[in-house]
Amino acid sequence: MTMGKKHFIPLESDPELFTGLIHELGMSRRLAFHDLLTLSPPDSNDSDDNDGGGGSNSDSLLASVPRPALALIVVIPAPEGYTARLAEEETDVVAHDGRGDEERVMFYHQTIGNACGLYATLHAVSNGEARAFVEPGTHIARLIEQCTPLGPEGRIAALEADARLAAAHAAAASRGCTAPPADITVPALFAYMTFVKARRGSGRLYQVEGCRKAPVDLGCELAADEDLLSRRALNTVRGFIEKAGNGVTHGYSAMALCVTEGAE
Repeated sequence: MTMGKKHFIPLESDPELFTGLIHELGMSRRLAFHDLLTLSPPDSNDSDDNDGGGGSNSDSLLASVPRPALALIVVIPAPEGYTARLAEEETDVVAHDGRGDEERVMFYHQTIGNACGLYATLHAVSNGEARAFVEPGTHIARLIEQCTPLGPEGRIAALEADARLAAAHAAAASRGCTAPPADITVPALFAYMTFVKARRGSGRLYQVEGCRKAPVDLGCELAADEDLLSRRALNTVRGFIEKAGNGVTHGYSAMALCVTEGAE
């Protein structure tokens, strides 16, 4: 998807920053993002991991993350030419045109430059079980309701015209520790992607990235009691990242959108 004239300051990969963003938009306080120090499932023997240690540490590294995890957001290096490479890979992919309540994965085509963190967040809260945590009458509730019946161009127009969404993003970006780039039109050298279950009909696992033509069906059907940190989900996510990185599974960072019992 070609970027338009509008550009945002890139978001830092910080769980507190992303949690503040979703709460500002109107998600339940029971939801929060948490750092993931590994994408290896428990008891994995894979030592090529983001934490720099062996897979035998996976149990302890995941133990502090609340469950269930409703979505994963992964940040990967995106060197110059990243979107062009995606476009080449998707030559034969049919562009997503889903809409309405039966749309299996709610998808937003990204046209706002350097806003991939925002689009990743919207994909995380608009799909799977996270939809049950949208507080009625809030901005995110109204935005999802507005966008649900719209096709791609309608959703693009809705997001580009949404001043409240832009303000929430700007507030989140201002809380980052890194100084904003001198020129926000220069593409960031990282990309956000989201992993979610389908909205309806199944536990199918998808990779969703606004600069792609469509969500990617990862061929994994999760059971009702399998969340995004289940063994099968993590193995599938790691496999996708390894393929995207030409065999490399380090250099990324990851967050999980989790339910925290008792939080208000």
